[in-house]
Amino acid sequence: MKHVLNLYLLGVVLALLSIFVRVMESLESLVESPSAGNAWNTRGQLTSTEPPKGLPDPPSRGMR
Repeated sequence: MKHVLNLYLLGVVLALLSIFVRVMESLESLVESPSAGNAWNTRGQLTSTEPPKGLPDPPSRGMR
């Protein structure tokens, strides 16, 4: 019975190790290519060089 428990625990450890490796590979791919167009990356939309079209231009400070 003790051998069966050892095999069960070995299977659990290997499954957890496999999950950990897959998570690390996905995180590595996210770090290497952050603008791959995935659902997690919305920062590219926020760092647009164009101002939002709905807001008017701010008044210039030179006019008094």
